[in-house]
Amino acid sequence: MMKNVLIAHGGAPTAVINASLYGALMELKESGFNGKVYAPKFGSDGLYNEEFIDLTNLTDHELEVLKNTPGSAIGSSRFPLYEKEYEKIVKILVKYDIGYVLFTGGNGTMDTIGNIYKYAKKAGVEVTCVGIPKTIDNDIGVTDHAPGFASCANYIAQTVACCAQDVKGLPIHVCVIEVMGRNAGWLAASSALARSKTGDAPHLIYFPEIPFDEDEFIEEVRKAWEKRHGVIVVASEGLKYADGTPIVEPIFKTDRATYFGDVSTHLATLIIKRLGIKARSEKPGLICRCDRSLVSRVDQNEAILMGRTAMKAALNHTNGVMAGIKRVSTKPYVIEPILIPIEKVMLTEATFPLKYIKNKHDVTDEFIEWLKPLVEDTPENISFLD
Repeated sequence: MMKNVLIAHGGAPTAVINASLYGALMELKESGFNGKVYAPKFGSDGLYNEEFIDLTNLTDHELEVLKNTPGSAIGSSRFPLYEKEYEKIVKILVKYDIGYVLFTGGNGTMDTIGNIYKYAKKAGVEVTCVGIPKTIDNDIGVTDHAPGFASCANYIAQTVACCAQDVKGLPIHVCVIEVMGRNAGWLAASSALARSKTGDAPHLIYFPEIPFDEDEFIEEVRKAWEKRHGVIVVASEGLKYADGTPIVEPIFKTDRATYFGDVSTHLATLIIKRLGIKARSEKPGLICRCDRSLVSRVDQNEAILMGRTAMKAALNHTNGVMAGIKRVSTKPYVIEPILIPIEKVMLTEATFPLKYIKNKHDVTDEFIEWLKPLVEDTPENISFLD
């Protein structure tokens, strides 16, 4: 008798996380799988508490709707797991005759699936564990990039471009736009796609990888304002001083995450107080990861591909891996799905490469060339290798 499948989401949702779920379910459907398909309601929390959604008999219409739905249709969580929780989860997998476990998420979620793999093996339980990459921060190691990032990057770039038009039309203030990315500056860097010519916004980009210096910040803003009187600054939420201290005191902490205060408000206030210039703050926040209107077609297709690749690996009993993306070519854009040992991505963090940072507060042309294919949806520029 065929074992059952469990598919879960972990961490923050994205605009395309359900596309990965769709891909995994389509792979199952086309394989002739005849077991049960469970989804724990709200991720590892639901798994631990045995609260399951039955996805076994979704209709074609429901699957198509799922593919285009933002957020997590099956819920997600940041429920912390330790030894006793993992031991209980392995027993739950046995209870429900689950032989395949797939988790979609970031590096923390890959730690979860990696530990389920480890504890199941320790208990002598046969279960195939596979990860599906997902993160708007693009901070998962080894894979070229992760689904969820490109759509969010596109949103940030479009937001900056629109805001720049407003500031250009009334050039009287400095606008500080805060973007997500606690320790990785990929999203801050993506704001550079807003430019269509030299001199366009963003005029200054502040990365968490570069230690923040308040006096230097004020001087850079002063120069930019004197030059154009309408300035767009993009700042990562995770800016830190040289000693690692966040520039804004954290408002909330968990075992694995730190939630910072409003960096953009702090910086705008600094500008007003120290330069006497009108300044305002903007913070897209959660909107940038749940907006469907600017979803990249490449991002959605790759999310589906990662779901299919992971499920195919699971059905082939390839254990302890995460599906990933290998870039074969940038022009034309060609990628190849790969499988990565889960140990290589558990709680690793791919920060924004220093080689892509220019003059501390800008990005190189090389980065723009790397990013463009992920958000440019001209079909003839996109291809996939099987």
